[in-house]
Amino acid sequence: MNLTDAQIERYSRHIILPEVGGKGQARLLAGRVLIVGAGGLGSPAALYLAAAGVGTIGLIDADTVDLTNLQRQIIHATPDLGRPKVDSAADKMRAINPDVRVITRRERLTAANAQAVLKDYDFVIDGTDNFPSKFLVADACHFAHKPYSHAGILRFDGQTITVVPGETACYRCIFQAPPPAGAVPSCSQAGVLGVLAGVMGTLQATEAVKFLLGQGELLTNRLLVYNALKTTFRNVPLKRNPSCPLCGATPTITELKDETPATCDLK
Repeated sequence: MNLTDAQIERYSRHIILPEVGGKGQARLLAGRVLIVGAGGLGSPAALYLAAAGVGTIGLIDADTVDLTNLQRQIIHATPDLGRPKVDSAADKMRAINPDVRVITRRERLTAANAQAVLKDYDFVIDGTDNFPSKFLVADACHFAHKPYSHAGILRFDGQTITVVPGETACYRCIFQAPPPAGAVPSCSQAGVLGVLAGVMGTLQATEAVKFLLGQGELLTNRLLVYNALKTTFRNVPLKRNPSCPLCGATPTITELKDETPATCDLK
């Protein structure tokens, strides 16, 4: 791919990096990244991937913009209230960079549609906000052999890991099943620091860019834990779990199903 004069100027700060250069920028322009969820994590990821010149970015989300979203979901604005999040996000991404092709799907990712949604992408960013969806993304990427970045946020804490199916520890190597319903509060119940979403979503975008470039070390086989109040990052080393129900030696999860949280007896 030959870059135009306008592209050389737009991406000049990338191109002067020896690890990127013109060839690397061309790889980004040929890259395809899917973002599942256009909320707190998906917002910064989408903006930075568009600005970086990732050529095709998919967005899948069924929600509309709500006033409570605007404290952290920076891709949306007050005039977008009530609009589908994928439409609001796509407008901002196209405004940042007309080079980028944005593909939107106003629907939830499910076991029924996951194969069709994931098949054309090189890398997946999990920007979902609930455990059933996160386990579904992990399982779907495993069966589709798609590398992905997981992240989660709550209150002042965030965590993220990158998974290369068949090669590295997966999400279920760490968390084998969703927690019982009600065992872990949601952001709407416990709160979340708005800028925390920006930190973690930007880290996810970084992983996608590194993967497309084939540069650096991906965040594999280690869980990166961030605490915003203390401004601390902690790496938790991980190994593939031979008893993992998804990627272990004798997996018990052999087909993609919609995940539901276990019931919880709180008596």
